[in-house]
Amino acid sequence: MPHDAIKAALLASYEADGGINHLDGVNLPSQESVNALARDVMHLLFPGYFEETGFAKKDVPAMVTRLLTAIDLRLNAEVEKCLRFAHAADPAARARTVTTEVLGRFPEMRKLIQTDVTAAYHGDPAARSVEEIILAYPCVLVISLQRFAHVLFRLGVPLLPRMITEYAHERTGADLHPGAEIGTHFFIDHCTGVVIGETARIGDHVKLYQGVTLGAKSFEVDGAGNPVKGVKRHPDIGAHVTIYAHATILGGDTHIGAHSVVGGNVWLLESIPANSITYYKGDDLVIRPRKKKEDLVAEAPDWVI
Repeated sequence: MPHDAIKAALLASYEADGGINHLDGVNLPSQESVNALARDVMHLLFPGYFEETGFAKKDVPAMVTRLLTAIDLRLNAEVEKCLRFAHAADPAARARTVTTEVLGRFPEMRKLIQTDVTAAYHGDPAARSVEEIILAYPCVLVISLQRFAHVLFRLGVPLLPRMITEYAHERTGADLHPGAEIGTHFFIDHCTGVVIGETARIGDHVKLYQGVTLGAKSFEVDGAGNPVKGVKRHPDIGAHVTIYAHATILGGDTHIGAHSVVGGNVWLLESIPANSITYYKGDDLVIRPRKKKEDLVAEAPDWVI
């Protein structure tokens, strides 16, 4: 087909089928700019870890100034685009307010993210150093950017939070919605294939393995058959819970009690109490209290003790 004919067909498709940026009105946020923003955020959170050249301690203040300036300009521009897209009142002023608020949260955010690094180091016997965790563990990138995006999400910024977590999703294979509420010391071992939905709530000191899904049972629909937005659809995970590989936990009214363990490949649509262990025995799902440490020692053979 000649190029002119292809061009004409594409132009007709843009008009008929949509999927084109708002070129005559509000431009949508730039994916490349958002990806660069995500990279700058990681540099600011972990100075010195991702630079191509080394630098001395005396250079850190200048680097922080440079990164804060770059993030300020880029974040303000992309937030304003998102707010204009959503027809927010006075988007320029609102974007400046949001940007200033987010920048002010970085010290608090960094302190929280350090607990995730600590959890990864103590949660994986294969880890040899904190430096290895930061440089080579995908959970650091995906959790750090989710926490950054969550701040934007809570401030009511459309589009941008999901674009930031999608950048992390592409890099790590883990899809963490920016709306999810995640406590301290969060660790995702191996990371790949993990999905955490928008309304999930996760307590402190939770550990997930690869392939875990915290999803929805089904979607409520309105009279026109469209999904109802903003309802609780995803589970709550109590503190000090471990969920093993490829477990699927569904439903907004599903709660995993604190100090529980969910075994690999478990499909769970019901709540379990605190201090429980859940696993398959044959085709049967077993939910039972976890044994106390002293009981485990008493039952162990001599060679274990």
